[in-house]
Amino acid sequence: MARKTPPNRHRVLQLHPVPSSRLVTVVVLLILGLGGLALRLGWLQVMEGQKLEAKARQVQTEKLDPLGRRRSIVDRTGRLLAIDEERVTVWAHPRYFHFPGDDPGRKRSNREVALRLAPLLGLDPDVLVARLGSHRSGVKLATNLEPSLGSRLKALGIDGIDFEHGPQRIYPQGPLFANVVGFLNLERIPQAGLEQSLEKDLRSQESSIGIRRGGDGTPLPDGLGAGSMFRDDLKLQLTIDTRLQRVAQMELARQVKKWNAKRGAAMVMDARNGELLALTSVPTYDPNQFWRHQPGLFREWSVQDLYEPGSTFKPINIAIGLQEKALQPNTRLNDTGSLQIGGWPIFNNDKSAYGLIDLPTTLQVSSNVAMVKAMQKLKPALYWQWLDRIGIGTAPDTDLPGAVSGQLKSRATFLENPIEPATAAFGQGFALTPLKALQLHGMLVNGGKLVSPHITRGLRSGDNLADAAASNGLQLLDPKVCKLVLNWLETVVEKGSGKAAQVPGYRIGGKTGTAQKAANGVYIAGARITSFVAHLPINDPRYVVLVVVDEPQGGNAYGSTVAAPVAKSIIEALLVIEQIPPSKTSASNKALSKA
Repeated sequence: MARKTPPNRHRVLQLHPVPSSRLVTVVVLLILGLGGLALRLGWLQVMEGQKLEAKARQVQTEKLDPLGRRRSIVDRTGRLLAIDEERVTVWAHPRYFHFPGDDPGRKRSNREVALRLAPLLGLDPDVLVARLGSHRSGVKLATNLEPSLGSRLKALGIDGIDFEHGPQRIYPQGPLFANVVGFLNLERIPQAGLEQSLEKDLRSQESSIGIRRGGDGTPLPDGLGAGSMFRDDLKLQLTIDTRLQRVAQMELARQVKKWNAKRGAAMVMDARNGELLALTSVPTYDPNQFWRHQPGLFREWSVQDLYEPGSTFKPINIAIGLQEKALQPNTRLNDTGSLQIGGWPIFNNDKSAYGLIDLPTTLQVSSNVAMVKAMQKLKPALYWQWLDRIGIGTAPDTDLPGAVSGQLKSRATFLENPIEPATAAFGQGFALTPLKALQLHGMLVNGGKLVSPHITRGLRSGDNLADAAASNGLQLLDPKVCKLVLNWLETVVEKGSGKAAQVPGYRIGGKTGTAQKAANGVYIAGARITSFVAHLPINDPRYVVLVVVDEPQGGNAYGSTVAAPVAKSIIEALLVIEQIPPSKTSASNKALSKA
């Protein structure tokens, strides 16, 4: 039997040559791929480079918006009226509640957390538990906390409790300046007063900051040049004196309460430059807790509401008559107690007839009849022209927010109806704001100039404060005319209806006013608005004090009994604060010495 040969266990690997066409194809594909990558890289670098860099910068850079800090507001002496202070808001996220030292998997209950927070927050634990409710995250537990309290809460180390730091607007004087300064709401949006009207000026100079971060999120120093974190130290300085403002508000509130009045306003102006040293009204509100008050309190009515000035306008009318030579210093008028004008009866307030009286006596007894006869000596067209010239129908030039224009009958109506100039003679039939009345009496005090009443001195840096503004104003009346009228107004305080405003040793002029109130063109039965305006010192005229009390109750409610006592208290404080020396002699003492 033949033996088979065993197979070869070692096979020989035979290499077959690669076709040249396949090799060429691979090489070409590689070249095309590399070429495509090179073209794409060139396209990205050259054509898309700037766009891609911008996208990268956007991802790598964090933009921090300004905190919206506001500049402080101070009075004329630097006392703080409004300031931004750091406050803390506490947020809770119940899903993450965990105490230091707890097992990683353990979650604390709302009540356990509330029991730890309540003593520091000054709240009942049940209140906190109710506030947390069934929410899992984003619960606001407390706001407006002092930073020190925030630090104590943070030291508890409770996971799930976050702290948000930010500016909070604080009004250190509370209700004292609410009618002037206004307030910010909880979203820091201005709602009233100077906070709203001077919004742009009160915003601190801040800019957005871009911070670049590395791949791990670490902030990089580049891009933060010198001045990037700059914040100005400017503050808004007002003309008001806190000391005088406090006296004015306290005395006004006391009198409004005593007479059960609807409201009241008091103002003090330096007539030489129009600076307001006090501007207060009651009732008022606390801007730190504005939500507790009715929105109607947020507006300053002495700047925005109209009233008929009544007898306080009589000195202005007499000055106009003297300026036009229709009246003479020795003019005498026959007060018959009543008269008919166009079928309308006109009476004196006390129904008395004073007979033949001069102009000083007309002011002392506040005769309506004598005033009508006095202004009849002036042609109605010229009278209306003067009322228009002094700005009865226009808003005063002022920085006070919301100032409105008065109401003056049209020229045609004024000339066609004799009753119009007759009622205007004793301050009725037209309307203006208390601020406008203050401005017009300032014209008598400063020698005939119509100044702009204002309440701000501008922005100041650091501890620097601005001085009083220089004298200004539009000259309308002869200074001699103003001086004569002021001397007559002094007799009103010495022996007329303004006796309640007397201050021993000082020469003070003044005029009372008690006017009917009108609504929709009809006078309201029994509704009065009482007022008193003071001018001082007569020997060196400078200041005007105006007090208006709306709808005091009682049969004896007049300007002399309601408004004049408030003005006296304000005058006494003003004399001390401004260090006004006593007058050497009063007008009556002068007369006695000459006799």
